[in-house]
Amino acid sequence: MPPDEWDPAREMYRHRPEVLATDRGEGPALVCAHGTLMDRTMFAPQFALADDYRVVAYDLRARTDNYHGPYDLDDLVEDCRTTLDALGIESCVLAGMSMGGFMALRFALEHPDRLDGLVLIDSMAEAHTDTERERYSEMTETTREFGRPPDQLADAVSYLLFGETTRAERPDLVEEWIDRWRTYPGEAVYGEVDSWLDRPDLTDRLDEIEVPVLAVHGEEDDAIEIERGERTVEGLPDARLVPVVGAGHSSNLERPEPVNAAVREFLGEVYG
Repeated sequence: MPPDEWDPAREMYRHRPEVLATDRGEGPALVCAHGTLMDRTMFAPQFALADDYRVVAYDLRARTDNYHGPYDLDDLVEDCRTTLDALGIESCVLAGMSMGGFMALRFALEHPDRLDGLVLIDSMAEAHTDTERERYSEMTETTREFGRPPDQLADAVSYLLFGETTRAERPDLVEEWIDRWRTYPGEAVYGEVDSWLDRPDLTDRLDEIEVPVLAVHGEEDDAIEIERGERTVEGLPDARLVPVVGAGHSSNLERPEPVNAAVREFLGEVYG
């Protein structure tokens, strides 16, 4: 993709028939799927790994013209498979942040032959609680009715997506994303959250996932507490969790150096 695809000010909803992906480097592939309200540019720091690996980050439905629902995580699994096919990737390490991780765990169960490993970034196998579902449902209904995320809601969401340290030390990064969220169609945000809000708990199926798994999780994550990530790792046959100090829910973006170090070590173990 041309460099201007990384411009945060780009028009995000112009018609684009091709896969919205950034693809750099050569070698074994690391494919990255973003979380709710984010897009593929949240993985810009991970392209430092493209010196040794092929690194791909792609936009899920909510950040494309194909945002109209309803759709669910199974649809996103098939979107991921189609993306791999379109890019000629037979197998990869699949990295998923939050919602991307919800999808990646399901991808591992449905298409184990396409995976060499998993990286879970601030994600979990558990379902959300009734209280959480009610809260997120109210937020997305408001966004849908308003036509876009209201300013007050966009500001409030920053406390879920970024840790306390990042909000204090990197306010420009936080404000950049808040400004971007304000441009999203309300229907896109509604469908995005609706795709995972009522998903079933996968804890009892984790022992079916045989590929190695690395979990990285911000210690300041208020959206999915690190203890929930630890419980997911405990249920996987071959997994470890790396806590990320000074990071919240977007740990790979907030503290890329320790995350990249952990991912590079993991890729070296997977690919030899």
